[in-house]
Amino acid sequence: MASSRRDLAVRATVDQGLLSPAEPVVALLDTAGIRASATALTSAFAAVTDAHVLHAFAVKATPLVPVLRLLHEAGLGVEVASPGELALARAAGVPPAHTVLDSPAKTPAELRQALALGIAVNADNLQELARLDALVASAPTSSPLGLRVNPQVGAGSISALSTATATSKFGVTLRDEGARKAVVAAYLERPWLTRLHTHTGSQGIPLSLMAEGVGEAYALAEEINRTARRQQIDTLDIGGGLPVNFTSDEETPTYAEYARLLADTVPGLFDGRYRLVTEFGRSLLAKHGTILARVEYTKTSGGRPIAVTHAGVQLATRTVYAPESWPLRILAYDSEGRPRTGDATVQDVAGPACFAGDLLARGHALPLLHPGDVVAVPDTGAYYFAHHYAYNSLPRPAIHGFTVDGDGAVTFTTVRKAQTLDEIVAEAGGARADALVR
Repeated sequence: MASSRRDLAVRATVDQGLLSPAEPVVALLDTAGIRASATALTSAFAAVTDAHVLHAFAVKATPLVPVLRLLHEAGLGVEVASPGELALARAAGVPPAHTVLDSPAKTPAELRQALALGIAVNADNLQELARLDALVASAPTSSPLGLRVNPQVGAGSISALSTATATSKFGVTLRDEGARKAVVAAYLERPWLTRLHTHTGSQGIPLSLMAEGVGEAYALAEEINRTARRQQIDTLDIGGGLPVNFTSDEETPTYAEYARLLADTVPGLFDGRYRLVTEFGRSLLAKHGTILARVEYTKTSGGRPIAVTHAGVQLATRTVYAPESWPLRILAYDSEGRPRTGDATVQDVAGPACFAGDLLARGHALPLLHPGDVVAVPDTGAYYFAHHYAYNSLPRPAIHGFTVDGDGAVTFTTVRKAQTLDEIVAEAGGARADALVR
């Protein structure tokens, strides 16, 4: 069970000195949990279709080369949205045939590189299609090419992550006047345009709205193929976006639930006529990452206890700035890494940054924390500790993967070393101290 592995890992980080007064914050990745999520995804779609499916992990969720290699070994590809993400995928050994490039702002150089490598490309708009016209005409390519459309089916509970709204910046709209007709014409004019892509959003999007967006893209693909009098579109990229449960260790909703819902609402999607691509990210990694931080001090302010830790906005940026949309759980351990017991006390858990809002938790009921204790922040394997925010020049923490054997022994492997002070100085122009005073 993941929670049992986590408890063993917390104790082991203290016993093995990975978390200490000298290293007061670290991040952990549960290797077995990541593999289990990859298997759950591939099995869920295999249960409802015999069609070829490329499950392309959204690199933006956890841009770490060892993670990409692990998922590649588990049979997944990657979805990249920048030159940096593509470089990470290539460093991980992911082949171009298992790579998809999405971005609303691809440069000519990015497109040329993708076409030269044979990477699948989803154009975001009609201007980008015109750019591709020239590139395809100038040099042959094996890249599968598609277009992203916005089905405009509405928003979920987090507007910033709702990508199928009436005014979303992503894709070509389908409900604006004349837009659908223009999309169909764009395909008929380009026999090499063989894919169709959509993505409704992620956290805060209900499964029913996700399925509705996929259904709109499927209906458009059918319309294009009928109009072309052949199956011009042979692949549907249905995006990702499965939301994550941040309230408990339960992994819900599941990939199996979503696959079954798609099979019920869009049955033609799975009848074998279309290859499929998915682009899940957060749901593959979130539950398998944990931030650990030592409590440095405790105090009381206005009658409320406050535990000051070494994990805050630099690691949990979304939670600190938008706590209503991104609440996180806090688990309490004693100084030896054992689950802390005692009466629940309402308290704040604060980070180290120098502004008042740097709080991991506001008014959480936990066993009263003490200096030297350890707080664990689960569900942070995606969009948290791998996306460092350098407030106060706080260093990036070490990230360790871990496995637990049958006897409960924990083995750690370093995914990313902790950032040094010398590296912080170098990134801040330390070698050019006189650049502005010459």
